[in-house]
Amino acid sequence: MSSTNDVSHSPSNAHSAVIQDGKDLELSSEIPAISVPTHRLSKSRFLAGIQCSKRLYLEIHSPELATPPTPDRRAIMDMGTEVGVVAREYFPGGVLVEETHRQIPAALSRTSMLVSNPDVPAIFEGAFVWQGVLVRVDVLERLAPDRWRLIEVKATSKVKPTHLDDLAIQMTVLEKGGLQIEACALMHLNTQYAFQGEGLNLAEMFSLVNMTQEVTRRQAVLLPELEDMWAVLNAPTPPDIAPDVHCHMPYECPFWAHCTKDKPSRWVFYLPGSSKLQKALMEEGIETIDEIPDHYELTDVQRRVKNDVEWISPLLRARLESVRYPVHHLDFETFMPAIPLFPQTRPYRPIPFQWSNHIEYPDGTVVHHQYLCTDGRDPREEVALSLLESVGESGTICVYSEYERYLLLALGDWLPNLKPALLKVIRRLWDLLSVIQQQYYHPDFKGSFSIKTVLPALVPELAYDDLEIQNGAVASVMYRRMVTEESDLIERARIAQELEAYCERDTRAMVELRRVLKSRAEQAWLPREDA
Repeated sequence: MSSTNDVSHSPSNAHSAVIQDGKDLELSSEIPAISVPTHRLSKSRFLAGIQCSKRLYLEIHSPELATPPTPDRRAIMDMGTEVGVVAREYFPGGVLVEETHRQIPAALSRTSMLVSNPDVPAIFEGAFVWQGVLVRVDVLERLAPDRWRLIEVKATSKVKPTHLDDLAIQMTVLEKGGLQIEACALMHLNTQYAFQGEGLNLAEMFSLVNMTQEVTRRQAVLLPELEDMWAVLNAPTPPDIAPDVHCHMPYECPFWAHCTKDKPSRWVFYLPGSSKLQKALMEEGIETIDEIPDHYELTDVQRRVKNDVEWISPLLRARLESVRYPVHHLDFETFMPAIPLFPQTRPYRPIPFQWSNHIEYPDGTVVHHQYLCTDGRDPREEVALSLLESVGESGTICVYSEYERYLLLALGDWLPNLKPALLKVIRRLWDLLSVIQQQYYHPDFKGSFSIKTVLPALVPELAYDDLEIQNGAVASVMYRRMVTEESDLIERARIAQELEAYCERDTRAMVELRRVLKSRAEQAWLPREDA
């Protein structure tokens, strides 16, 4: 892990800056001082400022205007924490700075002590501050008594442009504080790593990418950016920046709802499809979808959104009648652990833990089957066997998207003895989503074909707002809570009931959507009496 290159360096004050408060640091004459800040920046706030200076201003001056993180967003953050904890095992003997963000002076002091101790091979969550910029470093690996490698751990599957900003601000703070950073790297998950079931192979599960040259180049323009951020933060009002595609790249801005609260319901940004088209329209002063000139080249879906009327294809009825009874309606729920849990699984590969199947017979009778794994064991074989029994050998299997096809193929790869039977199931799949996308549009879809949008528009009595769990991401979070966290029997039973209600709603929804669409298709093409 350590570099064998000997780079001599004798800083006069290698780590004294670690414990300063950020306003009284002694900087060498070769380091240009920036304006004394009145607000402390963290690396996350710096990244927010890179994305949008208005976001940075609001995060510090008006954080109450932010939309709280959704449960699935919190789950992503928790997953990142989990990956960071596992990554520490890659550096034996490393020491964690346990003090939290509420104990910054103690964290700075503890970090300084560890930096001074040559017997500490690595420091986890070390705290460093310079000129009011505070960073917590995932891993600071000691290469020699006074030389270090900075390592940022990400729960992603590849290097992303924003990671460069993340490393650059950390490296700047550490170097300005007197540490010699010989190298910096990004540590991310290798999604091709297959867990064999007897201890994680961290060398294969993690990829360590040397980013030193790229980060050094990025640092060249970092100080002016910090100056601009301080100027923004010291202003009496936030900068006037219109909401745009930048609000979603590289992260979803938590102030999106606040910044768009006065936008019209037919705002041009809500037009589905290319963000370039949306931006071009807004640059021409076109604010609403209704104002788009007819000569603009739009996709079929965009044209239907603009027309804002119900559209029924003459082929819809035939497509709906192509199913064979008994018609099954299948939906899986999955979770995607970043750290593999079961043999022959990989980071972020979806693992089905639940399915629901509503079976409609020719006379209109509907029967419901379901399965839910209620403990933390590997659910894949039970999922497959119980499903094969439910769908039998005959009848169309209605799904909503290609996701079920992908999961069945994966189950076949995991369970070779069941692969022939699962391939037969795959050949019976019939995608209701593609039928709706190609043959039907309702104004209330507003350009979205998600079942969470389509169902309330066509079968409002089955909308999801009466359920505790209302989307698959939350279902995944609740499942992990049920099987991995300490909870009593009552809590586990409650979560199981909520999971069953949610998955059942998805498949019942497909039954009712088929019925409503068939009725509308029949009425749309009845001969008119005045014809």
